[in-house]
Amino acid sequence: MLGNFSYHNPTKLYFGEESLGFLKEEMKHYGENILLVYGGGSVKKSGLYDEITAILKEGGKKVAEVSGVMPNPTVDKLREGVQIARENKTDFILAVGGGSVCDYSKAVSVSIHCDDDPWEKYYIRFEEPTCDIVPVGCVLTMAGTGSEMNGGAVITNHEQHLKIGHVFGDDVMPRFSILNPRYTMTLPKYQMVAGIYDIMNHICEQYFSGEDDNTSDYISEGLMRGLINASRVAVSDPQNYEARSNIMWTATWALNTLIAKGKTTDWMVHMLGQSLGALTNATHGMTLAAMSIPYYHFIMMDGLPKFVRFAENVWGVDPNGKNDIEIASLGLAKMEGWMKDIGLVTSIRELGADKSMLDDLVNGVSILNGGYRVLTKDEVRVLFMEAFKR
Repeated sequence: MLGNFSYHNPTKLYFGEESLGFLKEEMKHYGENILLVYGGGSVKKSGLYDEITAILKEGGKKVAEVSGVMPNPTVDKLREGVQIARENKTDFILAVGGGSVCDYSKAVSVSIHCDDDPWEKYYIRFEEPTCDIVPVGCVLTMAGTGSEMNGGAVITNHEQHLKIGHVFGDDVMPRFSILNPRYTMTLPKYQMVAGIYDIMNHICEQYFSGEDDNTSDYISEGLMRGLINASRVAVSDPQNYEARSNIMWTATWALNTLIAKGKTTDWMVHMLGQSLGALTNATHGMTLAAMSIPYYHFIMMDGLPKFVRFAENVWGVDPNGKNDIEIASLGLAKMEGWMKDIGLVTSIRELGADKSMLDDLVNGVSILNGGYRVLTKDEVRVLFMEAFKR
């Protein structure tokens, strides 16, 4: 394990089929003015909206709503939510939905009592909150982002062709999250597998860094093996509770800061994918899937020992009679085969990208330095060109 670090995660989790039963008790700890945030009509069709509003009203809460939060929440929607929260003197934000709804709610929470424009303050200048933060709780309906147990909040600005994430500190993390795997079973297959790859890539972004013998990497390998197995079961049997519960639990532990400890971490696939998402509005997990294989082939020689370990320990590649390059390449081939088997997109053309976007795609990528290679903008261009060929 490298460096010195502290570990603290303030989010309380309630997991399982009866987890919503804990909402009433939790809400006793917060004020009466609740902002209920959700996306489209699925929470109403499923009956979850009625269940939650009944619990809130029974607890004497006054409920205001922000509905229609989109899969890639926009800065305009953020400003709308902030205005509604201010008008209703919001004491607590309850997010009901997937990672985008949770992300959005955290962005609202740090903006309600802040005079600065949230986009400029948090996503351009990357400042931390200097005002009172309104607490957030989550009722999760989609597994993937891990937003239910971290401080991340990704917002898209279509006018500027930018999609940017800000990872806030402990004070912004949800106070509690309710995780019932049953809520994820109504998702279309496309959304389910996009979430599965979001989980996989969160782990990979942290795994493909560092050269020491790190406990975090052993945890990551176990999470990846479990996810691969559960994904195959869930694709063939979407109502399999065991598989869906394992996927949901893995999503939380993939990005709640645990497996980043003692690591530098990479996150360049996310930078590439977020630029792609800003221009195409494609589903986040699919943008990551389309950019991963080109990127990992590009950096493989820079982190060859880890890619060999990945091939052997995660994908079961037999090293006998093979050199390291062959082993690592077989591992990536097995990864790509799995991606195709479960229905992931592997070409950015399938997501609506075309070569007229190339300059904006390149310009929208932030260069990070925690992985095995620090890219240049010219190399970013090469990666996108390679992704067009797939």
